Amino acid sequence: MNSNEILKLVAKTLNKHKAQEITVLKIEDLTVISDYFIIAGGTSNTQVRALAGAIEEDLKKAGVELLHTEGYDSASWILLDYGGVIVHLFLKDSRMFYSLEHLWSDAKEIPFEDLL
Repeated sequence: MNSNEILKLVAKTLNKHKAQEITVLKIEDLTVISDYFIIAGGTSNTQVRALAGAIEEDLKKAGVELLHTEGYDSASWILLDYGGVIVHLFLKDSRMFYSLEHLWSDAKEIPFEDLL
């Protein structure tokens, strides 16, 4: 499965599970670490963990291997690395603190609605 297909599957899962403030950044022209970041929020640690679990489950069913994960313990920022797509799930305060959208402001933003 290529990065675009993974990105669309993650977007559908986030939409289905009511993630908040979903932002998609195309970073492939800026770095070699990945093609896309998808950044989303949850209203509680429980929702952030549930979003991560739903993504893992849906991508595993599609045969996509999770390469690395971070942050399940605190669940204020969970990172799921699928190679070409890196998913960042935040609580609101953590998202504001780390401000990935600002750090990667040179990236092209992809309208989330285009992925559904």
